[in-house]
Amino acid sequence: MSELMVKKDLDRIIREANDPNVESSQGTLKRHLGAFNLTMLGIGAIIGAGIFSLTGTAAATYAGPGIIYSFILGGILCAFAGLCYAEMAAMIPVAGSAYAYSYATMGEFIAWLIGWDLILEYAFGAVTVSIAWSGYFQSILKNFDIHLGDFALRFFAGPWTNVMLNDGSMARGIWNIPASFVALALASVLYRGVQESAKLNNVIVLIKIAIVVTIIVLGLSVIDMNNLNVNPDATGLGSLVPPVENGHFGWGKGGVLTAAGVVFFAYIGFDAVSTTAQEAKNPKRDLPIGILASLIICTVLYILISLVLTGVVNYKELNVAAPMGVGIDKIVELRNWSPAAGAFLSSAVKIGAISGLTSVILVMMMGQTRIFYAMSKDGLLPWFSHAHPVHGTPHAATILTGLFVAICGGVMPLGLVGELVSIGTLLAFLLVCIGVPILRITNPHVERPFKIPAPWAIGLTGAGFCLWLMSNLPHDTWIRLMIWMEVGLLIYACYGWRHSKMASTQSAERKSINITLVLIAIVTLIPTLYWAYRTFGKPILW
Repeated sequence: MSELMVKKDLDRIIREANDPNVESSQGTLKRHLGAFNLTMLGIGAIIGAGIFSLTGTAAATYAGPGIIYSFILGGILCAFAGLCYAEMAAMIPVAGSAYAYSYATMGEFIAWLIGWDLILEYAFGAVTVSIAWSGYFQSILKNFDIHLGDFALRFFAGPWTNVMLNDGSMARGIWNIPASFVALALASVLYRGVQESAKLNNVIVLIKIAIVVTIIVLGLSVIDMNNLNVNPDATGLGSLVPPVENGHFGWGKGGVLTAAGVVFFAYIGFDAVSTTAQEAKNPKRDLPIGILASLIICTVLYILISLVLTGVVNYKELNVAAPMGVGIDKIVELRNWSPAAGAFLSSAVKIGAISGLTSVILVMMMGQTRIFYAMSKDGLLPWFSHAHPVHGTPHAATILTGLFVAICGGVMPLGLVGELVSIGTLLAFLLVCIGVPILRITNPHVERPFKIPAPWAIGLTGAGFCLWLMSNLPHDTWIRLMIWMEVGLLIYACYGWRHSKMASTQSAERKSINITLVLIAIVTLIPTLYWAYRTFGKPILW
């Protein structure tokens, strides 16, 4: 079983990744992306609808105007993982992100697990956002006074989601057609080429940044300091943090820290930049720029939008489904504008939100196709190792990813996939943070174009924070993760173990199904499913 921990030769990985003459009969990915495109991809993945909803609800529930500090803390904590990704991506500039890094640092089995786990982040991340995209699309239709009939409404949700009909009654959805449509449309763009995908993403990102900046500019000049200075017993910047009240879970310094953990999820997505390493023109220089610049820009925008929102409206009024709408209404009122202006700004926010969601879906699907491509090149998955001879894209992986996201987005409930994305992302962050100090010991001689200081401190701090966030996720999310990993173990034992490119250098044992791993997967999967059913009284998938 020692073959489970076999590692790819890091020097060979780096040599092949940096050699432009390395070709294959299966085609290669084309290098089109510069630092600007990579930064825009990072922003496109990070800023979704969360900036329009999470800011207000976290302020109302936990931190008040102190949400500004929460975003600063969340950005700093996320920067630990960002720095680790930057070093890894510059040093190992290959498609595959955390999967590829784990293969070189911790061995094939861990690499398989993290590659399988990344499906939770990228593919299910795209599913989650496509479902939210459908909701915003329906909201925009209402803004234009387009009202759907009861039968049509049922095509905006899957069969396990309740839909409110026009008379107020509830009915099960049939198929979420808008979610499926946006997935297939963006998959067609990804199929055509990374350059075309990057251009579309750039346009979308510029639109949503313009809308966010407009709201910030309009709101800064009408901020009421009484809304910000909420603690009369504190002075200076401390007055932004509401005092703790009996019976309330949030507020106070503890509330700011809790909110930091909540808003951390507003930053995830930057790691998708690292999956495009083999399509970057100068990955050693541009990948760290793309990862860290996107984090910095998004942190500044988050801080400013939270300042405006809690400055124009009392934070206690923001615990609503659309807190940004409350803020816009207040800005319009303070500027003595007409209701028409308010309706225009509200529509702009929804357009910004749906633009943000579109770019997130695009980048998440792009990341997933590159993970499939990298795993297939290593023999752990079938079919996906070919690049299109004309477009230079992993076309087979793109077709499968598009169909997967379209089908799952059409039928799955939002809450289920959202929690899976969170735990899958944190697990990937955790392993990358651990991988950096490990490589400093095992491969100290390797050139590091971007080298972080104090790798043990930064790596272990990032890993510890990821563990803390994972420990706070719901119980059923952990059970679903266990089931997902056990299914992945079964697939690896039956296929990846036998077809791995590393198997050719190992014993004849690698030529047949690994019965031991199959038995482990089955023995653990059956009681986990039974435990889940007994715990929740329903099938764990829903």
